[in-house]
Amino acid sequence: MYRTLRPLLFALAPETAHGLTLYGLDVAHRSELLRFVATPPADFPVDAFGIRFPNPIGLAAGLDKNADHLDALGALGFGFVEVGTTTPRPQPGNPKPRMFRLPAHEAIINRLGFNNAGVDALVRNAEKSSYAGVLGINIGKNKDTPNEKAVDDYLFCLERVYARASYVTVNISSPNTQGLRDLQEEETLRRFIGTLREAQERLGAQHGTRKPMLLKIAPDLAEAELDAIAEVLLASAVDGVICTNTTIDHSAVASDPQSQETGGLSGRPLMARATAVQRGMAERLKGKVGIIGVGGILDGDDAVAKLDAGASLVQVYSGLIYRGPALIAECVDEIRRQRGGADGR
Repeated sequence: MYRTLRPLLFALAPETAHGLTLYGLDVAHRSELLRFVATPPADFPVDAFGIRFPNPIGLAAGLDKNADHLDALGALGFGFVEVGTTTPRPQPGNPKPRMFRLPAHEAIINRLGFNNAGVDALVRNAEKSSYAGVLGINIGKNKDTPNEKAVDDYLFCLERVYARASYVTVNISSPNTQGLRDLQEEETLRRFIGTLREAQERLGAQHGTRKPMLLKIAPDLAEAELDAIAEVLLASAVDGVICTNTTIDHSAVASDPQSQETGGLSGRPLMARATAVQRGMAERLKGKVGIIGVGGILDGDDAVAKLDAGASLVQVYSGLIYRGPALIAECVDEIRRQRGGADGR
């Protein structure tokens, strides 16, 4: 069905198509017609971060900013769904247009800028949802919050999402909020993560359950920067790292007229770089910090490559836009075929 619908959706502006697709999924879910959109894969469980995931394929943050569509997305067969990025206060994001398709490269450039309805709206939506699967909540800072006060925004969000989240992702790697990636600098990151880790343990004691906290990093980091981030992750005993966010390097799509648009590049051109960063982090972390691989997954072999490079789980987003929901089962089935074994190993 998606192959039929895709040309129609691609005739629309990307954000319009995005909203229409999510609306259609909601309608199909309420009408019990979602089975005609995608067939969820059979369970292929994986244990990571102290959580059992029904399968290793997750939805990356960014598609459902406000947890508005959890029920429909969860019914597609994801092993886990990550929503957000959410910020303390609502914000409109950057001016439109701010999403651009590059079909010849199976890629997308976006400069959305954490457009969202605020963390309280996300929590209300998540609480009224009937989704009972593994839920990641991705948190960030407001655009007008200076970096020296950024940790306050993350603490605010962490405290509000903690009860509903299965795990929390700290996003300091989006290229679309000015100065955000500066938080990845070693000493800044050490203080920043230390404060959040203290809050994580306090909230765990308060709620009677400890929720994992993951850090999402950029693909545009030098080897020395990756060394420093790995040292901070190990020293702070962070539960996991997500490799990676979008890239500001558009050289792989330089021939495309849209390549000059400002923003983060995702899709197939990101696969090699994101996987290389992930492999390097896996070597540095030596199994002591769990990894989610994301960036450029367009088929089952791509998902297997992420696992082969040291990830326990993978996430998709741009691949869904080019391949549709059938990508989920294709990835799970290919992992099952190539890797087999109990618990996905």
